[in-house]
Amino acid sequence: MPRSRYRVLQNPSPHFLTATINHWLPLFTRPATVNIVLDSWRFLQRDSGFKLYGYVILENHLHLIAASPDLSRDMQRFKAYTAKQIIAYLQQSSSGRVLELLALLKRPHKIESEYQVWEEGSHPQLIDSEAVMRQKLDYIHRNPVERGYVDLPEHWRYSSARNYAALEGLIEVVRDW
Repeated sequence: MPRSRYRVLQNPSPHFLTATINHWLPLFTRPATVNIVLDSWRFLQRDSGFKLYGYVILENHLHLIAASPDLSRDMQRFKAYTAKQIIAYLQQSSSGRVLELLALLKRPHKIESEYQVWEEGSHPQLIDSEAVMRQKLDYIHRNPVERGYVDLPEHWRYSSARNYAALEGLIEVVRDW
């Protein structure tokens, strides 16, 4: 049973989710690690009916609005795959210090692996109305603006704000809700 009190409430309804890198380490500062995330979402879109409505990827966490027939399972698959790929990338790029931190900061009960990339849970929140969908999309898209990284949401490369501004995005998102 998951440790979090948060649960996906209704499949296949959209949910707002957050995934955070262990101890907020900045692993998404390189395009290669961001591409691991995007490739995983593309796979889930093709493989399991995963619908991505919106997202933002920042240096140490990401937010998304997604739906699927089994969203909890898809988030587990997402985190497991991306963790393995990120660790492999860090090993190939000789990022020993980051790997040391991921091993040192691993929770004691995580005995099945040497490293812990993701914090536990994704805190799913049901999107049950158009007003909530708009509020969550605004929050996601304004995140890089509020941090002072960009002046306009669509200027952040790793966000669906580009899709919603009729610009080419990095991944397909569902805009009909």
